[in-house]
Amino acid sequence: MVFFQEDDGTIPFFDWFGSLDEKARDKCRIRLERLRELGHEIRRPEADLLRDGIYELRAKHQKVNYRMLYFFHLNEAVVISHGVVKQQAVVPTLEIDRALERKRRFLSNPEGHTHGEMI
Repeated sequence: MVFFQEDDGTIPFFDWFGSLDEKARDKCRIRLERLRELGHEIRRPEADLLRDGIYELRAKHQKVNYRMLYFFHLNEAVVISHGVVKQQAVVPTLEIDRALERKRRFLSNPEGHTHGEMI
């Protein structure tokens, strides 16, 4: 599992993850471990396909829905794009589009957009 890294070296997921309270981070970390273990085999209610190869990893804490957007590279590596707090029925199109843009950039230069350190 790797995390998307911007050209300036920032990791969008880490910025988001660091803003969460401890219990929410724990719930998200558990989901990330499940994704690491199961990869393509992870299913609802833990994860779901949004569109165009972008998936959501789902966590919930105190009625707040957390979503971690990710995609697969070479059918095995999981690339975590970023996270969002979902406040409506569906993940906003803007967030899916953001993940798609990061996927495009990652695929054009995997080495330049990979951060491998786990949280």
